[in-house]
Amino acid sequence: MAAPDTSRREYARRMNRVLDHIDAHLDAPLDLAALAELAHFSPFHFHRLFAAWMGETLGAYLQRRRLEVAAQGLTLSPDRSVLELALAVGFGSGEAFARAFKQHFGCTPSAWRAGSAARWAAYLGEQRRQLGLLPQQHRNLDQDGRATAHDDAGSFFEPPHQASELFIMDVEIKTLAPQRIAFLRYIGPYGPAITEFWYQQFTPWIEAEGLAGRPCYGIGHDDPSITPPERCRYDAAIAVGPDYQPSGAASVTELPGGLYAVAKFRGDNREIGTAWSELFREWLPASGMSCDGRPCFELYDDPDGAEEPGTGIFHCWLCIPVVKG
Repeated sequence: MAAPDTSRREYARRMNRVLDHIDAHLDAPLDLAALAELAHFSPFHFHRLFAAWMGETLGAYLQRRRLEVAAQGLTLSPDRSVLELALAVGFGSGEAFARAFKQHFGCTPSAWRAGSAARWAAYLGEQRRQLGLLPQQHRNLDQDGRATAHDDAGSFFEPPHQASELFIMDVEIKTLAPQRIAFLRYIGPYGPAITEFWYQQFTPWIEAEGLAGRPCYGIGHDDPSITPPERCRYDAAIAVGPDYQPSGAASVTELPGGLYAVAKFRGDNREIGTAWSELFREWLPASGMSCDGRPCFELYDDPDGAEEPGTGIFHCWLCIPVVKG
C-alpha cells in the first residue's frame, strides 16, 4: 500500500493533468468519463474525488473557468464580439452565455466590458492602498524613465498613456522558444504565500533533484481580479531536458513559445502584482496588440542572481503572450 505522502503526490499529478487539459479545451465538450480516464480514475469515483480535491464539483469548476476566461477576453480583447468569446469557451449560444455570465458576475457581458476601465482603476487603487504607495513614491523600473516597445524588426509602438505613473517599464516584443518545464502547483491567494511556497517547497525540491541554477518560471493561471483568491493557481517551474522524469508532486509540461511582450521587473514581492496590473491596464491597450490564451509568466533567467542580498529586492522578466492586431 502506498505511503500517504506518495499517494497524495500522485493524486496531485493526476489532478493537475485534468486542470491543464480543461484550460486547453474550454471550447470543446468535456465530459466526466473522458476526464476520469485522463486522470486514471474510474468515472464512479472521479466526480467525488474532484470535488474533494478542488472544493467544488466538476460542473461548477467548468462553468467558472469558462466564464472567467470569457471575462478576461471581454476586458483584454475589445475587438472580439461577445458571441465570439462565448463560443470560444464552449457556450452554444450568446443567450446561454449572457444568462450564465449575469448569474455569476451580476452584470451582462456588455456591461462588464464597458466597466473594464473603472474596474481596473478600482483594483489598482486597492493594490496601491495596501502597499501604502503614491505614484511619486514608487521607483522606476527601467533605466531611462521611458515606456516603449519594439518588435523583432525594430519598429516602435506608441507609449501607453500616463494616467498611471507607478510602474514605467521598457516593453520589448520577443519571439520565445517553447520550453519543457517541471513544476509544482500552488492553489490559493497570490502574494506572500507564493514566496513561502517558492522557498519552502519549490527550492528544496529543485535542489534535491539536482536542477538548481537553471532558468525558473512563475506561471499565474488566473486573474486575481476575477478568480476568487482561494482558487487562483500558480506554478513554480524550472527548465528541464527531454529525458527528465518528474518525482514527488511535480508534473511536466511544455511552456508554449511564440510572440511575447517582455518587461524587466525590479522590486519586492509586494509590488509584482501591481506591476502586472499596470502592464495589462496601461501598456497592453495602447500597444496595438492583444493577449491570447497562452499563460503569462515570470522568467528568472538567472535564478542564482535574481535576489539582491540583504534587500528583499529581486528582478525577473514579466512575459505576456501577445498577437498583433
